[in-house]
Amino acid sequence: MINKIKQFFSDHIASAGNDSDAPRHTRAQIAAAALFVEVMVIDARTAPEEENTIKNLLKRQFGLSATEAEELLNLARQEVGEATSLYQFTGLVNEQFSASEKFDLLTQIWQVALADGLLDKYEEGLIRRLADLLHIDHSQYIKAKHRAREFAAKNHLTP
Repeated sequence: MINKIKQFFSDHIASAGNDSDAPRHTRAQIAAAALFVEVMVIDARTAPEEENTIKNLLKRQFGLSATEAEELLNLARQEVGEATSLYQFTGLVNEQFSASEKFDLLTQIWQVALADGLLDKYEEGLIRRLADLLHIDHSQYIKAKHRAREFAAKNHLTP
């Protein structure tokens, strides 16, 4: 698994520049993508709209091509399959993301949950736990949910 991740980033991300921070950003990208996947799979229904939302978020958030976003999504799925807890992802996000970036990530996680037009109780419960693990207070949790609902309404995805 580690070799696949290293290969992905050496092929696609690290070659984009010789930025000494590249490894830090790549681990954070995997962690963010893994949190998206966690929300997507929690309700045992993986809708194509959720996958498309994740790919679009990865492209927009990290400046990836469609192929790179697909590969990162696949890596994140593997990481989630091997994960023993959410902390390995949220801990990395807490280390690497600012408070504003964590709020944006939580809003994006809500977008994934709402992408299929259904909000499952397991998705909502997981997002509440993620907010706690990311040290996001309840008012910000609600604000992120409202922003994601506004986005869903504009895109006709109202649950």
